[in-house]
This record gives sequence, structure tokens and C-alpha cells, in this order.
Amino acid sequence: MSSTKPNENISFHCMDIDDRILKAIAKLGWEEPTAIQEKAIPLLLEGKNVLMRGRTGSGKTGAFAIPIIQKVIISSQVNDAKGPKALILTPSKELSNQIYSNILQLTCKCSQEVTCVDISPQVEISHQKSLLIDQPRIVVATPIRALLHINAKNLILKDSLEILVIDEADLMFSFGYEDDVKKVLRHLPKVYQAVLASATLSEEVISLKKLVLHNAVILKLEEPDLAPLTQLTHYYLNAEEEEKAVIVYTLLKLSLIDGKIILFVNTVDRCYKLKLFLEQFGILSCVLNSELPAASRCHVVSQFNDDVYKIVIASDEKAIESDLNIGQKKTGKRKKDKESGVSRGIDFQFVSAVINFDFPIDPFSYIHRAGRTARGSNKGTVLSFVSLREQHLKDEVEEYLKDGLREKCNIFQKYKFNLEEVDGFRYRARDAWRAVTRIAVREARLKEIKQEILNSKKLKRYFQENPRDLQSLRHDKALHTVKLQDHLSDVPDYIVPSSLKNIISIDKNDKKKDTNIKFKQGKNKAFKKYLAKKKDPLQGMEFTGFGEMEKMEEL
Repeated sequence: MSSTKPNENISFHCMDIDDRILKAIAKLGWEEPTAIQEKAIPLLLEGKNVLMRGRTGSGKTGAFAIPIIQKVIISSQVNDAKGPKALILTPSKELSNQIYSNILQLTCKCSQEVTCVDISPQVEISHQKSLLIDQPRIVVATPIRALLHINAKNLILKDSLEILVIDEADLMFSFGYEDDVKKVLRHLPKVYQAVLASATLSEEVISLKKLVLHNAVILKLEEPDLAPLTQLTHYYLNAEEEEKAVIVYTLLKLSLIDGKIILFVNTVDRCYKLKLFLEQFGILSCVLNSELPAASRCHVVSQFNDDVYKIVIASDEKAIESDLNIGQKKTGKRKKDKESGVSRGIDFQFVSAVINFDFPIDPFSYIHRAGRTARGSNKGTVLSFVSLREQHLKDEVEEYLKDGLREKCNIFQKYKFNLEEVDGFRYRARDAWRAVTRIAVREARLKEIKQEILNSKKLKRYFQENPRDLQSLRHDKALHTVKLQDHLSDVPDYIVPSSLKNIISIDKNDKKKDTNIKFKQGKNKAFKKYLAKKKDPLQGMEFTGFGEMEKMEEL
């Protein structure tokens, strides 16, 4: 087993990588390799089998994608046999799409020599046959889709395959792919290079290692499961159901959260309840869960990364499964797409804050939710609401995370929020939260699913020919299953906390009947201190408690 130590300042230029790949890396803004890339890339270029374990955001995708592209370039130069050189298996369509996009970015300067396709979308295999006729060099797929094309003779690997990658290996068996993976392995050549990438070294990974890897090098980062406390700040706030709604409404409506946000809840129903609650105040958000079509899920992630959307409400996959299995038969109405993953493996980029509206059900769920932010060298913040019945879950998470720290200290900082200062918001939020009934949630779910299916199939060609009409494809539109009152999107001056009136100004747009919050320019100490705190990805979290503003103004 080999361990890696981060930040030894070895550049990509020292790794004997093709200049075209180096140019693509520079275009992506990767200044130096991450710890896992530093160790894995040279080993993979040497032809070693590697099991790499690293936390979310550690750069595992680049660690195996760069060597694959390098090897394909070399093969094309020696006129090697045509056919796929690399097969990358992932447990979800979203992750396949993400890896495919990353490979396209890394091959922007050598796309003729290095071709790549993603066959994970769940469409008729005859529609994807044309993608494989040209014999792409890299194929990305879920195990079940790869097996379908192998059985249909569209994908032949025995004569050409050199590298097999299994990403998020610790999820493969839990997603029900054990038999599919074993069947795919029967169609591979006797000798090939193999890579397993995983966030944990679970029993499932060990089982896969026995199946796939021989004489493997095991790379395990010498780092905790999450970014260090200097990079990722953890806040908690004791709050019950309606109090959570008040706080989220206040933070979002007063623009006290800076940047892009992911709100996590524990069930699909909760996704829509929170979305319907926010839309009553003119706060737009997208829902991301396993019930939506795969193309829509990938589109949401892509548009979020392109700054089209600022707020995503996501459901945790483990909680969805537990919700389905309680008091329901296996043939129940709610069906989860087993090739979907939300909290794991999806590369949401530049997420400023993760808000756990519902506290995660176990430490691993917390880790993977929190891992959506503070990726690479970026800073991030996590705010977790904790109800009385969730207190034991928070204690479990803190104990687990403390075990990975060299110096024992408190993981969670208490976030001070004075509800008395936002009484105007509280009364509004309470009524709006209660207005979102079960019937409204059910209608919203049906409406969005129908809308997404229509958009992804019926109107695809139309929107290609009429790009201006793409506005109707937005995923953050109001669902209108709860009566909207125009005045709720407005923020009257009298409900703004007095401690913030020297900081923000209200800009009302009569045409849109909405309110824009702007931060005043000033020379007082309070404002200067506030601006200093604003450098934190979540400006409101660092500046805890509205009441503290008054104290600062007295200084």
C-alpha cells in the first residue's frame, strides 16, 4: 500500500504528458496536480494496476483520465488496431456524463486522435449504435448499458481494450450492478490494465479488487474524508420544522448567502415542499432527484455549473431508498432510477454553501453532501439544521469526523440566529410553509415529471431550431400548485432587521413586483467588517447573528 502526501509541488510538465494535454489542462486552470494525481498518473503511465482512494473532490477523475488520453495518443501514433482502448464504468448516468464532459475538455486539442462516447443514457440501443460504429477510443457507460451493447455486438472489447476503469467503486454493488460487472468482465481480454477509484475502502471495493485487480498499487490519501476546517467551515443550528423554513427564507431573500447553494433534504417529497415554499416568495430553485429523467438531471447539473441556476434542492439517495422501503411493497408507485446518483460523484462546481435542511441519516451521507463544496482549493461552508430528534445524528457525525483529526477540536460551530429580529419574516414563512399541502406536493411532482419528459423527447429538435425558446426548458420555473401572492415576493422596509438597515438597501421593481437587495457603500466600521466577512463563500455564516451588527457599530 502506498500513501500520498499532498502538495509536493510537482507540476504536470514533469510527468512526460503530451503537450496537447498540457494545453487543455492549462485551459481548465489546473495549476498543479492534486495529491492523488501526483501519485497515480506516473503509475498508470507505467502500466500499473491501481486502486485509488480519495475523498470527494480530490481529483480522481483527472488522475485516470489523463493517463488514458496519453496512452490513446501513443497508440494512434503507432497505427495500432482500431477499437475501444479504454472502458470507464460508473454507477450513474450523471457521473458518466460528467466524466465524458471532463474527457472532452482534456481532449480539446487532440479530439481527432482521442474520440470518446457516453452510452449511459437510457435510450434504445439502436439509437446509440452509430456512436460505436466509428469505434471510439474511450467508452463511458454504466455496467448495464455496456452489457446491453456487448450482447448486441455493438461493443467489442476483446481485441482492443487496454484499460478498464471503475469509478465510485464503493457504489457499484450497492446500486445492484454486481452481476452486470461480472458479465462485462467475461467479455474483456485476458490481460488489461485496471483502475478502481473510490471515496472509501469498503467491503464492496475489496470484492471488486479481487475480481479486477492483480498486483495492484493501493493509493490512499493521508487526509480526512473532508476538506480541512481551514477550508470547510461547519455550522449547526438547532431548529424545528417551521424555524428551518423561516431561516432559509430570510437568508435567501436578504441575499445573506453569497454564491451557489445546494439545499439537501431527505426525501423527494421534501424537495418539492421546499421548492413550493420558496417560490411563494419569488425565490427560484431547481429540484434534483432520481425520479426525473436522466437527461434532465444532467442538464440541471450542467446549468448549475454554468451559473444559470443558483439554488438546487437535492434529495439524498439513501434516504429515498429507506423512504421507499418503509410500509411499501416493492411494486409501489415510487420508483427510483438505480442509475441515478445525487449526493455522490456529481461534480457540482464552485458551490459556496451546502445547507442540510434535513440532517443526513449517517456520517457517510454527511461527508458526501458536504463534499459538494470546498472542492479543490476553493473554500466552502456547510450549515446543518438540527431538530431535537436529529441531535443524535449530529453527535454521530461529529464523533466520526473527530476520529480523522490529529488535533481534537469541535467540528461544528454554533450559528447564532435571532428569530426575534425577523418576526415579519417568521409570520410570512409560517403561513407559506403550511400552505404547501401533500396534495400540492403530489401535483407538483406529477407536473414536473410530465414537463421534463415532454421537454426531453417531444421538443428536442424544435428547441435546437429555436434557441430563444429554450427559456421554457428552465428547471427553476415556478410549479404553481400553491397559490402565489404577489406581495410575498416583496420585502417591505419595515420587516428588515434594524441591524441590517445600514448595510442593505431595497430596490423595488414595479414591473416584476419583486425586490432586489443591494449592499450599501459606507465608511462605518460595521460595513467594513461586513465586507471583510463577505470574502468567506457564505458571507452570512461568518457574520453570525443579526444582533452583532449593532455591537460592531458601537465600536
